[in-house]
Amino acid sequence: LGKCLLSPIVLAAYAYNRSLSELGPGGRSQDEPGVLCQLFAFLMAFFGLAPTLLLLAMALECWLSLGHPYFYRQHLTRRLGATLGLVAAGLCALFCALPLLGFGVPMQYCPGTWCFMRMAGGGPRELGFPVLYASLMGLLVLAIGACNVSSMRHLYGMARRQPRRGTPPAATTATAAPHMEELDHLVLLGLMTVLFTICSLPLIIRAYMGAFAADFNENADLSALRFLSVNSIVDPWVFIIFRTSVFRTFVRRVCRRLS
Repeated sequence: LGKCLLSPIVLAAYAYNRSLSELGPGGRSQDEPGVLCQLFAFLMAFFGLAPTLLLLAMALECWLSLGHPYFYRQHLTRRLGATLGLVAAGLCALFCALPLLGFGVPMQYCPGTWCFMRMAGGGPRELGFPVLYASLMGLLVLAIGACNVSSMRHLYGMARRQPRRGTPPAATTATAAPHMEELDHLVLLGLMTVLFTICSLPLIIRAYMGAFAADFNENADLSALRFLSVNSIVDPWVFIIFRTSVFRTFVRRVCRRLS
């Protein structure tokens, strides 16, 4: 949804060779970016935070289902999941709308096809929102990492519960498939956790550097935004490629060689 809403705006800016502020109606003052730029900044912030909350919900579900299956079976339902998803999306929208109400300032980044919150060069009103945003993202990254590491630990323990030498062939064949399935989930979860962390950290670091170290570097800020956008592009491809039989067979052979 984020790509479908943001990409046409960027393509229109390139097609007309104009910046986002020039494409849309002007702001309330001369120094304020245009309405289209403010909308783009809101969508960037929302679709950076909302999927992170969604990933946290998925990581919590995975951790509970593996580590606390009885609690998971009794208390977690589809209705609860749908309700929490809507509530999380609403809270994200309210939080990301704060710059539109004056707490935080949208800013257009070079070459004029990106808009996000100003992350350096301003007072508490301008820099308070990016610090809060980065802090929330950092907490979510830590929580997702902790849940996924715990889930991987459970998967590793399940994968190690395999027959020792001397076990009858029939039992070994019956447990081979579950063992390899747990190994597949373990590797996939590890890859996605590393990619998510690498893509999220630059924005968090730049927000803190801009607020507390007064490091105004527009190119570095733009690189951090690109990293954040890359995550939502790469993660689905990692999942799709990893689910193919050829790639999974390759990973299994590598793991067997290593063990």
